[in-house]
Amino acid sequence: MALHTERSDPRRILLVRLSHLGDVVHALPVFHALRERFPASELAWIVQPEFAGLLGDGNGRLPGLDRVLVFERRGGPRAWPRLASELAAFGADLAVDAQGNAKSALVTLASGAPRRIGLAREDWREPFGAHVLTESAPPLQKDGAVHALARMRHLASFVLEREAAQRFDLGLSGPERHAGASELTARVGTGDAPLLLALSTPGDVRSWPAERWAELARAAARAGRDVLVISGPAEAELGEQLARELTDARVAHWVGQRGLRPLAALFTAAAERGGRLVACDSGPMHLAAACGLGVVALAGPQDARRTGPWPLPGTGSPHRVVSADVAPPCAPCLRRCCDHPQGRVCMEHISADAALAAVDEPLDCALPERRQ
Repeated sequence: MALHTERSDPRRILLVRLSHLGDVVHALPVFHALRERFPASELAWIVQPEFAGLLGDGNGRLPGLDRVLVFERRGGPRAWPRLASELAAFGADLAVDAQGNAKSALVTLASGAPRRIGLAREDWREPFGAHVLTESAPPLQKDGAVHALARMRHLASFVLEREAAQRFDLGLSGPERHAGASELTARVGTGDAPLLLALSTPGDVRSWPAERWAELARAAARAGRDVLVISGPAEAELGEQLARELTDARVAHWVGQRGLRPLAALFTAAAERGGRLVACDSGPMHLAAACGLGVVALAGPQDARRTGPWPLPGTGSPHRVVSADVAPPCAPCLRRCCDHPQGRVCMEHISADAALAAVDEPLDCALPERRQ
C-alpha cells in the first residue's frame, strides 16, 4: 500500500518509538525520512524518559525535531491520562509507529491521528497491534534472519516512497563534540586507537563475566593500548569493583556515566581517533556503531544477524562479532533468561584473548562519513 501523495502534507507528525536505547537509535532513519518527506510539518517524537536525553538535552537536540514527548511507562495507571492529555494538546495529523508492539499501538491510537502508519502486520512483534494502523508498508522480503535496522529502513523507505538512506546522525553540536573530545582526552590521553569497554549489566543473560572484562583490560594495557572502562548507572557497582581491581596506568574508568548525548560525543571522538568499543548486545553498542565507532560485539544468546552492530560484520563493515569457540547448540536462543544446566556458557566461554584478537584486526573498510 503506497503512502498517498495526493493528500496535503500533515501539519503535525508524531513518531512513536518508546524504547529501548538500541531501538531508538535504529529508528533514526525513520525520523530523517519523515523530516525529508515533510519539511514543513511539526515533528514530535514520543519516547520513554530514560531515552529522551538522546533526542535532546540542555546542550543539544536532534536537528529538525520540534518536540520530545515523554511517556512515563513506569508511572502506573496515571501515566495514560497524562499521556492522552499531552497527545491531544499536540494534535497529530499523522502518527508513525516505529516499534510494532501492543504498547506502541496503544500510544499510536491514543494520538488521535487520523492517519496511522507502520510496518505490515506480519512484521510486527505483536501482530494484533497492527489493527490500529490506517496504512501499512508492504511486507518485508525475508530471506533468513532480518536485522532490526532493516525493518526501520523498510519503514523509512515507505515514508519516502523511495530507498531511504541509513542516516543515524544525531546532529551533535560543536560544543557537544568538543566536550566529547575533551572528556576522552581527560580520561585516556591523546594517543591513537583507544579501546573502550562498555560493561554489561550484571544479571542480564547477554552479560559477560566480570573476570573476563578484567582480563581483557589487563591484556589490552599490556599490549600498549589506552583503555577506558565505561559503566552506566545499572553497571556502577561492577564499574567500582573493576576500578579497585584495575590500577594499571593505562586503564581509566568512567563509573556511573550518565547522559546519552555526551556518550555519543565520546564515541564520536573515539571513532575519529581510530578507537574500538567492546560491548555485549546493548544500547551503547548500537549507539557506538551509529557514531562510526568500530564495535567488537560479544554474542551469546542473541542472534547477531538480527541485533548485531550495523553494518553487519563482513565485507565493508568496521565491526566484528565474537562468540564462544564451542558454543552450545541452544545458542542463539533469543531468550531473556538461561536454563542451560551449566549456566550461560555461550557468554562465559568467550575468552578475553578472542575479544582482543578481534580488536586488533585491521579495518577492512573506511568508516562511513557521518553528518553531524
